[in-house]
Amino acid sequence: MSDWKMTIGIECHVQLATRSKLFSPADNDARGREPNDVVHPIDYGLPGMLPVLNRQAVDLAIKAAKALDAEVAEISRFDRKHYFYPDLPMGYQITQMYQPTIGSGHVEAPLPDGSSVQVRIHHAHIESDAGKLTHFADHTLVDLNRAGTPLIEIVSEADMHSPAEARAYCTELYRLMTYAGVTHGDLYHGNMRFDVNISVALPEATELGKRAEVKNLNSFRSVEKAAEYEFKRQTELLEQGGAVVQETRGWDDAKQKTFSQRSKEDAQDYRYMPDPDIPPIVLTHEEIERIQSEVGMLPQDFRASFAALNLDASVINTLLADKTHAETVYAIQSAAPEHAGRVANWFASVFKSADEDQVEHETERTLSVDDLLALSRMTADAKVSSTSAKEIFLALVAGGTDPEAIAADRKLLQVSDESAIAAIVDEVLADEASAKSVADIKAGNEKAIGYLVGQVMKRSQGQANPGLAQKLIKERLN
Repeated sequence: MSDWKMTIGIECHVQLATRSKLFSPADNDARGREPNDVVHPIDYGLPGMLPVLNRQAVDLAIKAAKALDAEVAEISRFDRKHYFYPDLPMGYQITQMYQPTIGSGHVEAPLPDGSSVQVRIHHAHIESDAGKLTHFADHTLVDLNRAGTPLIEIVSEADMHSPAEARAYCTELYRLMTYAGVTHGDLYHGNMRFDVNISVALPEATELGKRAEVKNLNSFRSVEKAAEYEFKRQTELLEQGGAVVQETRGWDDAKQKTFSQRSKEDAQDYRYMPDPDIPPIVLTHEEIERIQSEVGMLPQDFRASFAALNLDASVINTLLADKTHAETVYAIQSAAPEHAGRVANWFASVFKSADEDQVEHETERTLSVDDLLALSRMTADAKVSSTSAKEIFLALVAGGTDPEAIAADRKLLQVSDESAIAAIVDEVLADEASAKSVADIKAGNEKAIGYLVGQVMKRSQGQANPGLAQKLIKERLN
């Protein structure tokens, strides 16, 4: 087989975290609602209804530009994109074809091997979503709850050349948009959907191959797997003398394969025209700066800070999966950096990283920095063992407070009273069952001390400090 080169560009639809829809006062949160329950006459496209732009959506787009390191246009305009589907009552989608609000930018996406891929952003535009079609054998149902939902569509350049790079880019984009407060980031409910454009060509080719677009992927894993499948499908087709058709394809997650949906329309087929009902968005430089100043630390800022902790990359990824976790560890690092690494590893041992497709990325509560610092100090002072510390951390995650009280209630506090432990050590060494271990240690087999420490822990009901017990045993046997 020839050494084919894959090229990937991605369009990402990000649902903006506004209270109402883009051009109507209808509720923007349709989760758990009945079909066609959160729809306004504007969303239905009824005659005489005039759209009114939601200013909050513009502000969130400005914040998205900050996360994308992109310019914001001081003047941007809306256009009508004409196509006829049952879930688009107006007969056109309101979008920004010619003068989008967000200009060019870039995303630096970390890869598992420690390197990164830089993906240029061509632009991002504000647009309203269509509804949802549910197909059955002999009929189709239309739900317009999603119609009019505010989106930004982030269009990347074709800068990715492997499924791993595509996954890394989507994962980092998710982090950027959630950290900037642009979207709730609920992947299960489609808050971010990825359209992956994939083509293959020989390395010496001067033009990219015909591309296939895999639509509406809503997990990082499906982005990676769809790219893997398309690369295999297209290369096999070309090797057999066939030709790749430019088309839109869907992804069957159960079969782990793509399937053809329709031939790809060209831009002129949509008959774009300026929307006469919506005035242009006019922004000042000062206004843009003020709105962007509300964006807090972004993933790259936390990474730069956490670099001083010498954490494993997987630990950092897990922290970054939930902004509240990253903020908590950052606060601990600022107050008492010697405890931050231990706390970070506790988070990594309990929670998942975003690139594992965790849908519910936010915990129900923010853990107290004071409680976590207290627990870390208890561990450092050997008041509790590392195993017990993990149990107490889980109790804090479950809603508990005061780690010392939790430890006392569960009898997890270690006894570090030397005289009390010495008495138990003497009992263990005097026990006939310990004679062989004692002889083995005196003969040079230091591993045998594990049995004796275990007996001390057993007699103390797990409360003896194992390090102190081992020290006392060595002193007596020497």
